[in-house]
Amino acid sequence: MDKRQEEIIEEFSIFDDWLDKYDYLISLSETLPAIDPAHRIESFAIKGCQSRVWLDARMENGRVFFSADSDAIITKGIISLLIRVLNGRTPQEILDTDLYFIDRIGLSENLSPTRANGLVAMVKQMRLFALAFAEKSKEEAE
Repeated sequence: MDKRQEEIIEEFSIFDDWLDKYDYLISLSETLPAIDPAHRIESFAIKGCQSRVWLDARMENGRVFFSADSDAIITKGIISLLIRVLNGRTPQEILDTDLYFIDRIGLSENLSPTRANGLVAMVKQMRLFALAFAEKSKEEAE
């Protein structure tokens, strides 16, 4: 997973200005895997985000795959970065991952307090999915 984080850090390092980084985040929003329209409902909404964010996860062959959407393009870019780092990993890998790229690219210090809270809520929800999948796998193995 560190390789993916290092790639993100390198991509953001070419920008000196945070406005350029925001523009890049906006362009990343277009790379977000589409969420099933049936999951763009309240039960898939992440609580704690200023904008609307919907997140779904499924487990295939022991690996977790996320899909998401947001009504705000910067938030959509942020969740696309999180998915890029965590997608296709085992539940335990997701739980153990230190998402250091967030600080290294300056994201946490350049977000408004409400967006920063939303970022924390997105990470928390992704880890809750991983925890649920880990527990389910453990139960099935017993």
